[in-house]
Amino acid sequence: MNTFSKPTEAELDILSILWQNGATTVRVVNDELNRQSHVRGGGDVGYTTTLKIMQIMTEKHLVHRDESSRTHIYHANVKESDIQQNLVEKLVDSAFRGSAMKLVMQALGHSQTSKQELDEIRKLLDQKEYEQQHSISNAQKGRKS
Repeated sequence: MNTFSKPTEAELDILSILWQNGATTVRVVNDELNRQSHVRGGGDVGYTTTLKIMQIMTEKHLVHRDESSRTHIYHANVKESDIQQNLVEKLVDSAFRGSAMKLVMQALGHSQTSKQELDEIRKLLDQKEYEQQHSISNAQKGRKS
């Protein structure tokens, strides 16, 4: 996995916009941040605030700035899945004392889960069980040799 600084909540909001929309300008990111803020009942986020955060994110290698044109274009420099994995690992370690089961039970117990989501969870569990069984049988074969 890539090495990167843990993003702040504001940086995660910006990364989410970049992951969803692809490479874009500070103006577009700022407009979307304001739209999201208003939906949540919050106030405006200033353009210069967004610009400063994105400059810091560039220094942290979370985003890349393309300066080849007059308008700078930013794109995410980290994969969404890498950030998610890193944050979940930290959450499991710190809040659930290393227990993925406690995290899953908490998440499933306190939210509406669609049939499609449950089917995906079942597939993942089946896959994990299959991998575990095959790694055990492969380890046993290695001991017999």
